[in-house]
Amino acid sequence: MDQAELSMEQVLKRDIPWETYMTTKLISATGLQLLRRFDKKPESARAQLLDEDGPAYVHLFVTILRDIFKEETVEYVLALIYEMLSANPTRARLFHDETLEHEDTYEPFLRLLSKGNWFIQEKSCKILAWIISARPKAGAIANGEASGSKKPITTIDDVLNGLVEWLCAQLRQPSHPTRGAPIAISCLSTLLKEPVVRSSFVQADGVKLLVPLISPASTQQSIQLLYETCLCIWLLSYYEPAIEYLATSRTMQRLTEVVKSSTKEKVVRVVILTFRNLLPKGTFGAQMVDLGLPHIIHSLKTQAWSDEDLLDALNQLEEGLKDKIKKLSSFDKYKQEVLLGHLDWNPMHKEANFWRENVTCFEENDFQILRVLLTILDTSTDPRSLAVACFDISQFIQYHPAGRVIVTDLKAKERVMKLMNHENAEVTKNALLCIQRLLLGAKYASFLQA
Repeated sequence: MDQAELSMEQVLKRDIPWETYMTTKLISATGLQLLRRFDKKPESARAQLLDEDGPAYVHLFVTILRDIFKEETVEYVLALIYEMLSANPTRARLFHDETLEHEDTYEPFLRLLSKGNWFIQEKSCKILAWIISARPKAGAIANGEASGSKKPITTIDDVLNGLVEWLCAQLRQPSHPTRGAPIAISCLSTLLKEPVVRSSFVQADGVKLLVPLISPASTQQSIQLLYETCLCIWLLSYYEPAIEYLATSRTMQRLTEVVKSSTKEKVVRVVILTFRNLLPKGTFGAQMVDLGLPHIIHSLKTQAWSDEDLLDALNQLEEGLKDKIKKLSSFDKYKQEVLLGHLDWNPMHKEANFWRENVTCFEENDFQILRVLLTILDTSTDPRSLAVACFDISQFIQYHPAGRVIVTDLKAKERVMKLMNHENAEVTKNALLCIQRLLLGAKYASFLQA
């Protein structure tokens, strides 16, 4: 059978020859006794045994995974551990019991991630995520010797680097075509609660692997993947190095599209909480204003949400955006719009006062904004953006004392001329206006109106 399609039920039906393993000294007599009490017993009976003797069972399972390599047995023990932890994730604390201080509880699972068997990879990944999340906050795994071995105990850094590397690999090139990425995201949504994991993930350049997964979803499976991806972004919004990447990617645009179209409350909640976290950081507030978030928030508030945290977050975000709009100068808003590359006929483009008061701001950073407008002419396929860019360049020519010379030096004429034959009438009209102002200069440009 294809190992990727194995189910828990199929694996747990197996009869494992534990006595044979004792004969070959791979399991001790005490281990065999523990297994006989536990194996094939009802969940209630197993729960009682774990309550009474949990660390002993963890020690036994880890020992089997360390010493026995027969695939059917490895799958079976992983299934037992997975079942035990999925029924009660707090049992992962048993792996950190003081009686196991010198036991290398991480190594078998980390090693099994490299097995060419999806069932083993998937279960090992989930189990590792549970164990790491249950790690005592003040504690760390120190280097030492594992019991029964001269090998050093696997350090937490080794574990995190190995696991994060495997998770990123699943996002780049999944081992399983449909379950590789979802299991990686599911594990990350648990692990990124840990600050040390956030650091490891960012260092592995993992943040950029999340962004393509932020897109509106329809099926139950894709909604869960979207929710857990957004949950990862929310967790990363508490970590400054990750925030720096989020600011320079299309994360905000993608999250905005999701929150506009999603009807799933948990998805909307986690996106809104992310926006609330990012609002006071850097240029995020200005981006939110440019993306039309104030209007979206107003629309969301009219819907019947049951989650109090979501309602509170919507109110806080609405007030925060109002304050941000008040604080943003008109040129700040304009600059953000240009840098995002999507221009529209906002009032400031045609307001004479805006150009009179802010035209010298275009000189900042060696005429950065003017250069971006020219880049939009070269690269944009959006007719509205092209038309507005042509118009704004013509406004700069009109209002800046040296506008004509500066624009000429930046080789704008050739770029605008190409747009005079554009199929869109709005583009050709504003390209013509720009060329007229460029040829006539400031003295006569004021007579030409859009």
